[in-house]
This record gives sequence, structure tokens and C-alpha cells, in this order.
Amino acid sequence: MRHCIYPGTFDPLTYGHLDVLERAAKLFDHVTVAISDNAGKGPHFSAADRLALLKPNIARFPNVEAATFNILLVEFAKQRGASAIIRGLRAISDFEFEFNMALMNRHLNDEIETFFVMPREEYSYTSSTLVKQVAKYGGDVSHFVPPNVAEALRQAYQPATVQG
Repeated sequence: MRHCIYPGTFDPLTYGHLDVLERAAKLFDHVTVAISDNAGKGPHFSAADRLALLKPNIARFPNVEAATFNILLVEFAKQRGASAIIRGLRAISDFEFEFNMALMNRHLNDEIETFFVMPREEYSYTSSTLVKQVAKYGGDVSHFVPPNVAEALRQAYQPATVQG
């Protein structure tokens, strides 16, 4: 069985993430969405909250599951019996970081391959960081994230008041 890991912070989950996931689910027999429980990245939502926001959005994929992890990615992949890692590339600016990460992962375990997947062009400028910025100031994020995520962001970031 061809099994891959799709890792990320997913803080928050975006339609771009789901687009990459859909592509991975077509290429592999089984996909594990791996939510990094790395407090060092300063996520807004806890790993448990991110997992809860993700689960209803992956229910339509019969070959996809989700989990959190807080160990080296290649160790997590090995524990899960995965032979590949999927990473989304939105723009050239993502490439250098992702390339270096892929090389490090290969150094740590050369039996696990990394595949880069590009989302649809309409998602190429969307990032979780930008979505949080828009939500923080009361902007509409419904074009970038699923409805349950938009609601969680709305609750997390009550519209800022204008001082004047």
C-alpha cells in the first residue's frame, strides 16, 4: 500500500491545504494529515483544536486520516509505515525552505521520498498567516477557509475596534 504523510501546522486549515490533500489522496492509497504540535511556531489554535477543525473537512476522503505529532517527521512517517511525504508549494519563495527540509529528511531517512505538489493557481497566494491577519481585523475569510474554520477564526478574533 502506498502511504504518504501530509504534514503541516494547519493554523488554520485553508482551501489550499485541502486542494493539496485532494491531489495526494488521488496519488496514494492512504494519506495521513499530520498536524505538527510544535509550540515553537506559535500557533493560534492548539493542536487538538486544529485536529478538530480538520476532521470534518477530510470526511469526504475515504483514504485519509489525521493525527498530531511532536517528533521528527521522518520518525513519524516510519512509525506510520509511510514511504513518502507530500509538501505543497505555492510559489518560488516556498521552494528554498522546502528543498532544504526535503534534503534534511532524506539525510535522516533515505527510504522516505518527498513529493512537491502545487495547489490550484487561485490558492497560490493564500497562506495561514495571511488568513489570520485578515481575520484579526474582521475581514471576510470565507473564500480562503472552510465554514467551520471561518467561524472559529471569527470567534477567536473579534473585530478590532478603530481608535480615533
